[in-house]
Amino acid sequence: MGANAASADANADADLDQAVQAARINAARDTLLFTLARAEALLKRLGGPAKEADKSLPPGFLVEIMSVREQAEEALASNDVSSRATWTQWALEERGQAESRANALFTQAASNPAALRDLRTHLNKWRYIERLIEQLDPAYHQGRSDVGGVA
Repeated sequence: MGANAASADANADADLDQAVQAARINAARDTLLFTLARAEALLKRLGGPAKEADKSLPPGFLVEIMSVREQAEEALASNDVSSRATWTQWALEERGQAESRANALFTQAASNPAALRDLRTHLNKWRYIERLIEQLDPAYHQGRSDVGGVA
């Protein structure tokens, strides 16, 4: 192998390393910018259960969210702007409450590690709310809607 080929290989490796590092930086940036992603990362850092390992939800929530989604889907299918706005407002309020509750649970987890399991359950619920917001607003993007609570 000639010197030019070795140099080209080294440059390709350096470019790949830079691309991988840039991807990691972008992923970290997204985690810090988006409230739910930040909460997920902090829960993981504190040793709490991963969302893949614990899919629990608060009692009664699954039935509630299924009913809400059904009504929201009806509003979407009928192009009922008023009903869609009502469900969007409901979901945004639920998201605000979810963020406040997560903050309280993180505070509890500092002195009570058992609170990490409750936090996992709560973050699972929060993800359902985020999916509803996405369904109600096809233009939704966390970068526009989640940062700083701007809806």
